[in-house]
Amino acid sequence: GGWVLLQNCHLGLDFMDELLETILTAEIQNDTFRVWITTEQHPKFPITLLQIAIKFTNEPPQGIRAGLKRTFSGISQDLLNVSNLPMWKPLLYTVAFLHSTVQERRKFGPLGWNIPYEFNSADFTASVQFIQNHLKRIDIKKGISWNTVRYMIGEVQYGGRVTDDYDKRLLNCFARVWFNESMFDSAFCFYTGYKIPVCKTLEQYFDYIQLLPAMDSPEVFGLHPNADITYQRNTSADVLDTITNIQPKESAGGSGETRESVVYRSAEDMLEKLPPDYVKARLVKMGALNSMNIFLRQEIDRMQKVITVVRTSLNDLKLAIEGTIVMSEASKNLRDALDNMYDARIPQVWRRVSWDSSTLGFWFTELLDRNAQLSTWIFQGRPKVFWITGFFNPQGFLTAMKQEATRAHKDWALDKVAIHNDVLKLTREEITSSPSEGVYIYGLYLEGAGWDKRRSILVESTPKILFVQLPVLHMFAVDSS
Repeated sequence: GGWVLLQNCHLGLDFMDELLETILTAEIQNDTFRVWITTEQHPKFPITLLQIAIKFTNEPPQGIRAGLKRTFSGISQDLLNVSNLPMWKPLLYTVAFLHSTVQERRKFGPLGWNIPYEFNSADFTASVQFIQNHLKRIDIKKGISWNTVRYMIGEVQYGGRVTDDYDKRLLNCFARVWFNESMFDSAFCFYTGYKIPVCKTLEQYFDYIQLLPAMDSPEVFGLHPNADITYQRNTSADVLDTITNIQPKESAGGSGETRESVVYRSAEDMLEKLPPDYVKARLVKMGALNSMNIFLRQEIDRMQKVITVVRTSLNDLKLAIEGTIVMSEASKNLRDALDNMYDARIPQVWRRVSWDSSTLGFWFTELLDRNAQLSTWIFQGRPKVFWITGFFNPQGFLTAMKQEATRAHKDWALDKVAIHNDVLKLTREEITSSPSEGVYIYGLYLEGAGWDKRRSILVESTPKILFVQLPVLHMFAVDSS
């Protein structure tokens, strides 16, 4: 009648099949017997075992109020009274507030943290234990060693999980702003309306936490209000994607146009607009050993691969819809192409060899635009301004430019050459000639910041404007030796 706990079962998938067979075949004498399994999500986890199990998930709560409630529900009155020093309770509440903040920032994706770290209650417990020990050892006359506290929280307890330099800088910024002598000032607040309460019992803390807003502004977490628009948009897209994925895939009866006929018409339209294959002989005439031309050839090879894959799959799809070839379950690519094209999404086989985009229409338009840039470069000569986001390997383009500059200056060494840039005040249409050295590029966007064209500096984002296009940039190489 006891319970069995098997942990981290995603690491032992072979045993899961054995476990399933044991559970299904064994004669269990006692009804109170249970098997508990802990696992991460895994695509190869036995689906039958999941279907017969009751599933529990332990998600972090949404919002500061819910996060603080959960954190304080794990705190006892004894812990609250562990120190008589007046600094103890404000420090405990501030660590709890930081714990909720670092968890809540994850929902904003890369705007919150560059890497989604698994902060958990162990980080909070370790930080509280450290502060408790630190307060026991301090000299009352000297007070708290804030550098020590900030280092332990920003670099060790929470910072120990953080691997990205910018994330580490952000965490240390929270520690620097919140953990200092001013936190004991009655006017101190994390954000307007979010103060450190003066309480003696857990009930008083819960009463205060209950008064906090149910919905938090992104500014509480140090983010711009636009971050909430991004979060809401991403959440909506996930919901709509899930709804689309669980729609029935078979053709419905009725007088309306069938899925197959919609996709067939779309495939014909795409085939008509699809550019022809590239002629490699033209590249040889341009000078095969020039570094920019080598880059161009690599881009054309990849674009040719995309065009070939798209043309082949569209032709096969037409034949399958006509019934000339069989669209069996084995031909997953064709079935996937049919389903995705009907939903205006990019077929997996195309996505694997190309780039990501929000819809099939945008993706195909980008294919034509990318192809137009490469074709213009081959037949009409080097463009005056390059659409850098239209390349498969933008970094390779800048490297080729660097190599070209190094060859033009005989006394430069490639490993000593650095790339610099100037943001111009001109748009793409206003560029009339190529620069004497380097290249002009366009197509870069700012997220999380705005651009002041007059002063050529970064500024705060304009409310409700998520992306701002940068003007033309002049990229050039300099000798840094």
